[in-house]
Amino acid sequence: MDTILFIVFAIVAIVCAFNLVLQRHPISSALSLIGVMGSLAVLYLLLGAEFIAMAQVIVYGGAVMVLFVLVIMLLNAGTEKISRKSWFAQIAGLPLLLAFVALLGFLIRGVLPPLRAVQFGSWVGGTAERIGQMLFTQYLLPFEIISILILIAILGAVVLAHKEFD
Repeated sequence: MDTILFIVFAIVAIVCAFNLVLQRHPISSALSLIGVMGSLAVLYLLLGAEFIAMAQVIVYGGAVMVLFVLVIMLLNAGTEKISRKSWFAQIAGLPLLLAFVALLGFLIRGVLPPLRAVQFGSWVGGTAERIGQMLFTQYLLPFEIISILILIAILGAVVLAHKEFD
């Protein structure tokens, strides 16, 4: 059952990712990104990482997507204009992409050692308790540095967004 769920949600994630890139309207792309994030959350659940799955839904599926949609609406972005592609891109684009993917797969398969099969639910390190212990013991300094960088980014966004009134 786990394998079937994995295959279904992996296909949903891939289809939504292609739809994200191929859409001409930015709101449709944002909705496709929500589909990708939701599918990834289910894949995390299948792997036994409950906390990461909920963080995926809350942070990426919720907060970041609200921010994306807000920015799209503030910019009043319309549908993308169709541009003429070069003849070289039309003829050689797909064969070059397939050759690149094949070469990348060959290199990854040749360099990396063979991996064991994934057993769904066998990893138990994804609980909130375990992640909290690691964040506040082993990774305390990087966690605090990232929180300060996020604070600086928020202050920078406020300064950039501030309009001077005459």
